[in-house]
Amino acid sequence: MSSARVPSDASAPPAAGPAAVHPVDEVLPAGRMLVASLQHVASMYAGAVSVPLVVAVAAKMSAADTAVLMGGSLLMAGIATLLQTLGIGNFIGSRLPFVNGVSFAGVGVMLTILTTQGGVKAGMPVVFGAIIVSSLFGFLVSSYFSRLVRFFPPVVTGSVILLIGVSLIPVAYDWIVDGSSSGTPHPENIALAAATILVMLLLQRFTRGFLKQISMLFAMVFGTLLAIPMGLADFSKLDDAALVGIPSPLHFGAPQFSLPAIISMCVVMLVILTESTADMIALGKIVDKDVDEKTIARGLRADSLGSALSPLFNAFHASAFAQNIGLVVISNVRSRFVVALSGGLLVLIGLSPAAAALISVVPMPVLAAVSLFLFGSIAVSGIQTLLQADLHRGDNALIVVVTLGAGLAPALSDGFYDAFPSWAQIVLGSGISTGCLLAVTLNLVFNHLGKRARTTAEEPAAVH
Repeated sequence: MSSARVPSDASAPPAAGPAAVHPVDEVLPAGRMLVASLQHVASMYAGAVSVPLVVAVAAKMSAADTAVLMGGSLLMAGIATLLQTLGIGNFIGSRLPFVNGVSFAGVGVMLTILTTQGGVKAGMPVVFGAIIVSSLFGFLVSSYFSRLVRFFPPVVTGSVILLIGVSLIPVAYDWIVDGSSSGTPHPENIALAAATILVMLLLQRFTRGFLKQISMLFAMVFGTLLAIPMGLADFSKLDDAALVGIPSPLHFGAPQFSLPAIISMCVVMLVILTESTADMIALGKIVDKDVDEKTIARGLRADSLGSALSPLFNAFHASAFAQNIGLVVISNVRSRFVVALSGGLLVLIGLSPAAAALISVVPMPVLAAVSLFLFGSIAVSGIQTLLQADLHRGDNALIVVVTLGAGLAPALSDGFYDAFPSWAQIVLGSGISTGCLLAVTLNLVFNHLGKRARTTAEEPAAVH
């Protein structure tokens, strides 16, 4: 920042200069803005399509239905990003450089709903109905949620984020097994996944800048090309995909509303609001912008509104993408208009069925390799959050232990709750919703209720 110039005539008043524009509100030159926007899109693209892919593959959807989910997810990610960066009046949008995309938090609940409802045809309308209601719930509580953040300390949020990542990792290994009638992966599947991981590692280690940011996308392309001579790539899915097309609204039918599904999705929404609040506070520090209660409330309303609109175009909950916060740090480009342009690009990509279908031809072992990085990154983020918690206290350690122990039951033991009624399976069958409820409840019991919550010093209890 340049210093003020001293006028030659000391008696003259200082010249009034234009008000300084904060870097967050800066409009960059067109070329630089486009390149920076492409980096944001490349950084989050694999993550944005991973959730619909996880759901589609687990539910054994057709290639056409899979393309619909991915196209809708990209379209709504763009719209949610525009809501967050540009805002509506003084009520919606944090006006921070946030890229929004599909949240991983709801995957477990959605797969449980599809299983208990008997498949895609009956289950997807219930999933979308629960997302709409839970998002409206999130919109209504946004103004008050910042006051409730004390009930979601690092020991709670860290446990839940770690649970999300760890519970999704088995999905990636299932993808490597996919296609094998014996139930064990063919050696070529493992080799293809390993080669894809190796390319990502090499790019992460020996490149920088834009190429490093698109390492996952580059690895997906490399793995797909490598799969062609191995006979593991199928490009027939592109035959009927149009270059341009508007996603069919309510492709899976009108939303249906089930109370157990809604309750589970409301728990997921609380997790999303917690993550978004933490991301907003962190991003505010990074870009040197004050993030107060009103800013948080506006940002949470943008997440909730984008999530409520998403099912209309066959998409899921929208939330901030943490990897793009890292990109802001690396690139030092803080302009929210750069990210707004990224939102516009995502909308254009979402309006191209061919672009969505192109991702669906990526072989499952290649997707597994990329997803292992994504799911592992989520788990590491949870560990980093837990490092901020006082785990030397036995109570806090117990919260983590019980949350992980109970939350991983559905992921590690298939059919663990099959003997329970269907309504109970929807709530319990998602380890994420079960774990979140347990973490919040145990935190209330150990850290907020009774005389012990008021004790400022406490001997740590050993955990064996």
